[in-house]
Amino acid sequence: MAIHVNNKSSITENGQNIKTYKNYINGEWVTSVTGETYHSLNPANTEEVLGYFQKSNQIDVQRAVESAKKAFPAWASTSPISRGDVLFQLIYLLEQEKEILAEIITKEVGKTIAASRNEVKATILALKHFSGEANRLSGETVPAIDPNTFACTIQEPLGVVAVVTPFNFPLGIAIYKIAPSMLAGNTIIYKPASDTSLIAVKIVELFVKAGMPKGVLNLITGPGSIVGEEFGTNPDIKAVSFTGSSDVGIHLGKLVTSRGGKMQAEMGGKNATIILEDANIEEAVKSIVISGFYNNGQSCTGTSRVIVPRTISQKVIDLLVEKAKQINVGDGFIERNDNGAVANKHQLDTYLYYVNSAISEGAVLEYGGNQLTDGDKSKGYFVAPTVFSKVTKDFTIAKEEIFSPVVAVMEVDNYEEAIELANDTVFGLSSAIFTNDLQKAFYFIRKIETGVTHVNIPSNHYENQLPFGGKKTSSIGPREQGSKALDFWLETKTVYIKP
Repeated sequence: MAIHVNNKSSITENGQNIKTYKNYINGEWVTSVTGETYHSLNPANTEEVLGYFQKSNQIDVQRAVESAKKAFPAWASTSPISRGDVLFQLIYLLEQEKEILAEIITKEVGKTIAASRNEVKATILALKHFSGEANRLSGETVPAIDPNTFACTIQEPLGVVAVVTPFNFPLGIAIYKIAPSMLAGNTIIYKPASDTSLIAVKIVELFVKAGMPKGVLNLITGPGSIVGEEFGTNPDIKAVSFTGSSDVGIHLGKLVTSRGGKMQAEMGGKNATIILEDANIEEAVKSIVISGFYNNGQSCTGTSRVIVPRTISQKVIDLLVEKAKQINVGDGFIERNDNGAVANKHQLDTYLYYVNSAISEGAVLEYGGNQLTDGDKSKGYFVAPTVFSKVTKDFTIAKEEIFSPVVAVMEVDNYEEAIELANDTVFGLSSAIFTNDLQKAFYFIRKIETGVTHVNIPSNHYENQLPFGGKKTSSIGPREQGSKALDFWLETKTVYIKP
């Protein structure tokens, strides 16, 4: 695999030529003041070290903040159309290097090469949308009480902002945050998940190649407990956009908002799919395979609860088990495989913890529930797609986010109980219903307590031209993407003029 990155030095370890990558601050690749690094492993083969990255601390963040502060006045004064030109050029570069990007994602995250290619494709589509948003940076003209007064609003960038991205869609989510924030005129500190530091380095290199001025985009790698805390407490960082777990996002949000900063967070989900008796059950189960099993369930919008009437529960369970058995799990670079490895040891341990929890609480394990270690899977974090039945709302797997290919089938007596059960969670991100009854579908849309919902479509389906976000503990702040993509990154100034 050819990975073309230039900010590196190399060391030889156990016969491997392992590269050390640097932070990017004020237009230069620099080492951390700590002098320490951490490694990133291939989750499909943990003997393969993908690289060493800077284990940064608060001082590194503060240096990046100073760089961004210095760059802000000139960038904020740059025409939005000129800022958009960087994104247009980035689209071209992503198209040129889409296979390299997909290979890096598969190496770092473990997902299949087909899934990685889809992520690159979706990212390019998102950029095409964002690049056109330069023309939407406009205010409004409003009649004043005094006819001799002219009243209007203008939109202005916030200043220095920070983005924190997760491991599951490392290219897509980074672009979804960086593109609108820089288009709005902000300067950025970017911290990726430690497991996906290599793709982050590549993203920054492509932005630089696309014409991003120095200081506008800065990259800091390192532990979230240190870098993230500095993001939360540093008063020069005017806004933080975070995607990750609800616990971390809520803690970070409290730090940011307590000092007057803006916070945007897309967090956990415990997403339900309801299947009614009149639905096409084959299609419904196929959608659960897509949203609950593929990508190892490592999607915040994936289905983890399947709510069905008792009259059809066994048919749904049998079909889920049948489909789960057909999923090929193995090295993500082998084209016939449907799932690769889970992203890291923590994800593996989490999967095993919740499987054991469900069994101990009395759920029936219909299929899966184990780590896969046969053949070429012996050196990686591979798990079986898993189906549980006889799950009630009091079970741990019905309440907590697992972020693994674990689906719990829950039985109800009627439609109203199904919606009540779907809403019985602290999360409110995504949902789906499968039915041919239009009246029930619209009733579900009105009553379901999620920010995104679907009718006869998998719960993880999204399109970049529509806003994305959840309710309850699934989201904080304005929506991402679509017509709302720029809202978080701008502030409104009201102007009164009297000649």
